[in-house]
Amino acid sequence: MKNAGIKISLFVNYFVFAILLNSVGIVILKSLENYGVNEVQASALEWFKDMPIAIVSFVVASFLPRIGYKKAMLTGLLLSMFACIFMYFGNSFWTAKILFASVGVSFALIKVSVYSVIGLVTNTTKEHNSLMSSIEGFFMIGIALAYFLFPAFNSPTNPDAWLRVYWLLAGLAFLSFLLLYFTDFNEGHEVPGVNLLDDVKQMALLCTKLLIIVFVCSAFLFVMVEQGIMTWLPTFYSRVLELPQNVSIMMASIFALSLAIGRIGAGIVSKYISWFYILTFCIVAAMIMVVFVLPKTVGVEVGEINSIADIPLIGYAFPVVGVFIAPIYPLLNSSVLSALPKKLHSPMTGLIVLFSALGGTTGSTITGWLFKEAGAEKAFFYTLIPMVLLLIAIMALNRLTNKKNEVTN
Repeated sequence: MKNAGIKISLFVNYFVFAILLNSVGIVILKSLENYGVNEVQASALEWFKDMPIAIVSFVVASFLPRIGYKKAMLTGLLLSMFACIFMYFGNSFWTAKILFASVGVSFALIKVSVYSVIGLVTNTTKEHNSLMSSIEGFFMIGIALAYFLFPAFNSPTNPDAWLRVYWLLAGLAFLSFLLLYFTDFNEGHEVPGVNLLDDVKQMALLCTKLLIIVFVCSAFLFVMVEQGIMTWLPTFYSRVLELPQNVSIMMASIFALSLAIGRIGAGIVSKYISWFYILTFCIVAAMIMVVFVLPKTVGVEVGEINSIADIPLIGYAFPVVGVFIAPIYPLLNSSVLSALPKKLHSPMTGLIVLFSALGGTTGSTITGWLFKEAGAEKAFFYTLIPMVLLLIAIMALNRLTNKKNEVTN
C-alpha cells in the first residue's frame, strides 16, 4: 500500500488522543471523589481541555507548514507522554488541569497536522473522503475504549489505583512517537504565504469566501448535535430510564461505537458514492430516528436494571443514531479540503478545529439548558432544528464545491 507507514502513524496518533481527550468525564468524577473539589471546580477541566485546542489550532495552523507536520506531531506526542507521567506522580487536581491543558495543546498540533498530511498522501476526492472517514472512525473506537480502559484499573481498596492507566497511555504515546519518528515522508514545500504575516492574512482571507462560510457553519452545526448527544446521553438514561450510573455511562459507549462503525463504513462507501448523497441519506435517517425511535425509548417501561444486558432492546435503539450522524463530520471536512489547494489545508484545518470546539461547547451548553428547562424527555427532540439547518447547508456546500471544481478543471 502506498504511504502505508504514514497512514498507520496517523491512525495510531489519533487513537491515543481519542482516549486521552475522552477521559475528561472520568477524571472529573475521580476529582470529585479523591481531590475534594465541587462540581463547578471540577467542570473547569473541560475548559482546560477545549480552550487550548481552539486557541493553539488557530494560532499555529497558518505557519505549521513552516515548522513541519512531522515535528509538530512528535512534539505533541512527547508533551502528552510527559503529562501522563506527571499526572501519575502529581495525583492532584492541579496536575489534572496541567494534564488536560497539555493534551489540548498537543491535540491541536496533531489534528492540524493529520488533516494536512491526509491531503499529501491522497490524490483524489474519493481517496481523501475514504481516509478521512476511516481515521475519524478509528478515533471513535478510541473514545469507546476509554469507557472500559479506565474502569479496568479501578480498585475498591486503593483509591489511587486508577492512576496506573497513565503509564499505559504514556507508553502508547511513546510507541506512537517511535513509529512516526522512523517513518519518512515528503511533507511538501507549499506554504500559505511568503512570510508569517502573509500566512495569517491568507487564513483570514479564507473566512471571507462563501464556500468557507457555509462549511464552518455546517461543521459548527454538526458538532453541536454530536457533542450535545454524547455529553448528555448518560444523563438521559439516568433520568428517563432511571438506570444505575455505571450502566448509563456504558450506554454512552454504544453511541461512540455507533459513530465508529458509521465513519469506518462511510470510508468504504465513499470510494463509490458521492459524499453529498451519503450525507443527505444520513441526515434524513437521523431525523427519522429522532422522530420515531426516541419517543419509544422515552416511553419504555423497565424493571430492575443491574447491567446493560437487562435493558430492553428498544433502549439500545437511540444510540444507534450515531451510525447515521457519524459520516457527516469527516466527509464535510474532506469535501472542503479536497476542493482547496494543498497549501491552504493547514490554515483551513485551523478553522475546522476552532469552529468544531465552539460548536461542541455550544451544543453541550444548549442541551444542558434544555435538560433543565424542557426536561430530559424532550431535550433531544430539539436536535431536529440544527439537523434541518445542516441539511440545507450541505445542499449549498455541494453546489459551491461543484462550482469550485468546475473552475479548477
